[in-house]
Amino acid sequence: MTVRERYQLMEGQTLAPWAAQSAQSRGRARPEPECPLRTAFQRDRDRIIHCKSFRRLKHKTQVFLSPEGDHYRTRLTHTLEVSQIARTIARALRVNEDLTEAIALAHDLGHTPFGHAGERALNALPPGRFHHYLQSVRTVERLEKEGRGLNLCWEVLNGVACHTEGHEAATVEGRIVRWADKIAYINHDIDDAIRAGVLTEGDIPRDIVDQLGGSKTQRITSLILSLVENSQEGRIGMDPASFEAYQALHAFMYDAVYRNEYAKSEEKKVPHIIESLWRHYRDPARLPEYMRLIASREGPDIAARDYVAGMSDHFAVAAYQELFIPKAWNP
Repeated sequence: MTVRERYQLMEGQTLAPWAAQSAQSRGRARPEPECPLRTAFQRDRDRIIHCKSFRRLKHKTQVFLSPEGDHYRTRLTHTLEVSQIARTIARALRVNEDLTEAIALAHDLGHTPFGHAGERALNALPPGRFHHYLQSVRTVERLEKEGRGLNLCWEVLNGVACHTEGHEAATVEGRIVRWADKIAYINHDIDDAIRAGVLTEGDIPRDIVDQLGGSKTQRITSLILSLVENSQEGRIGMDPASFEAYQALHAFMYDAVYRNEYAKSEEKKVPHIIESLWRHYRDPARLPEYMRLIASREGPDIAARDYVAGMSDHFAVAAYQELFIPKAWNP
């Protein structure tokens, strides 16, 4: 019996009946020989960690555009926090931690430069209908490894596609990541906003503090405990009081931070940068070779969008400066 087979046997003996079993995965688009050491979901986690789009997350905006301070979250640190929270919930509920981690690590691989401002800018360009969660799936299926993709399991792709809105994931692990994403971003965004001087802990309404606690750690613990204690047989949810407090906290953050003119003052520059880059790269000759193949199959609008969506904040700004900002005369 291989290491992988022993681990699969352990999954069958220890995981809850509604957990995803790696031995019963619906498989990959391109069948592959099994690994003697790792289950299918463990291999997917490793492929995600080693891919280029995962590394680019370190220079992509979470809330504050290209922050100068070392301690502000980026899209990468957000992803790691989602993974930690999701794994904690999965372990407590005795479901597949490896699948949960793979989904969490991949969930934002398709996010644009400049956060949701970049996403809105690309959605406004032809052919429209740009959503980062679907772009994350496209990234691992069509764009990674020079167009060959990562060939991930169906369960991972489904969890990534369903992590934000629309249909619930088919697996309990995917549904856990959806909640972990919400818990992570609302709390680390508060932390970053306090660091930026946009708000203080004292600004958070008292009824929310009374229900969830007065610190980031207390809020995260309260929300995770609510999920663990109120989720049954694969159905993931909170008790009504905690869920109401979470919704109130979300509404507070929209007013205090996400729509704050001071915090978001630089975002008005994003649409022009994104559109300028997109129009420039609509010429397939200006794209990398594997992107030219996409342009020939799906059109220049899609190929340019894929290329711009994959840029980090730093790369997008540098490309814009190189292409559109005049250089000083140096005879």
